[in-house]
Amino acid sequence: SFMEKGNIYNEKSHKGHLLVLFANVIWGLNAPIAKQVLNNLSPMGVTTFRMIGAAMAFWILSLFLPKEKVEKRDRIRIFFASLFAVVFNQGLFIFGLSKTSPIDASIITTTAPIITMIASAIFLREPITNKKVLGVIIGGSGAIILVLSGHTNTSAASSGLGNLMVLTAQVSFAIYLTVFRDILTKYSPVTISKWLFLYASICFLPFSSQEIIAIPYPEIATNIWLQLGFVVFGATFLSYLLMMSAQKLLRPTLISMYNNVQPIVATLLALALGMDQMGWDKIVAIALVFSGVYVVTQSKSKADLDRMKQ
Repeated sequence: SFMEKGNIYNEKSHKGHLLVLFANVIWGLNAPIAKQVLNNLSPMGVTTFRMIGAAMAFWILSLFLPKEKVEKRDRIRIFFASLFAVVFNQGLFIFGLSKTSPIDASIITTTAPIITMIASAIFLREPITNKKVLGVIIGGSGAIILVLSGHTNTSAASSGLGNLMVLTAQVSFAIYLTVFRDILTKYSPVTISKWLFLYASICFLPFSSQEIIAIPYPEIATNIWLQLGFVVFGATFLSYLLMMSAQKLLRPTLISMYNNVQPIVATLLALALGMDQMGWDKIVAIALVFSGVYVVTQSKSKADLDRMKQ
């Protein structure tokens, strides 16, 4: 019956929101941790460890799950998806972060919902409704207030090239969320991820193998290895698994709205470590981020509009 269908969808959508929220909490923690690792290892090295570590973790996990055969023509599309989801997205982000300030990188990340909304309109014919635009603006302004409130006294240099790289990483991920949506929802998250990261590792290794070999392994402190472990298994393996699962349940623009959770995590971390004080500006900003997500959930999707036409 219709009611039951509605309930299933609501359950699904709650699950989707929780999955994507948790993925972005992990990514929010990742920025300061990855910055520490980058002080000791090159961007190329860190990205290669992420790709290979995640690929191994997904392949091992797939051994314990039902076998799923991927059609040949789909593998080609997954290869291109891996370029946008992993190679360009993570590669450009890490290089951009190494060149610019974390504040600039955080502010640019808030453009993701705008870019994804436009990409969804182009590739998925998802309507750009007033509610959707309003939600994106509300959420983005909340995130930007948060980023700026926490960093009034930073001296880290901004870099035009670094900022452009971070922005291009966002565009790349928006293309992945929209253009490859049909294939991402066709197979299980683990099947997609194991191929995504395998292809990404194959693309990256020729460029980074010499750097990986040249790393002075014994000289690197244990805590750096532990932080790298978080970057690989937390911010790559686990967060992509959560993200892929959410992609089956939520629209791309809605998924990208949760990017704005990352500065909230950074702010709460700074508060917990006593590096920052809680003020009204932060409370308002956090409220804006979640209000933005709520407004976008209330906007009509293509499916809603199609149903109304019937």
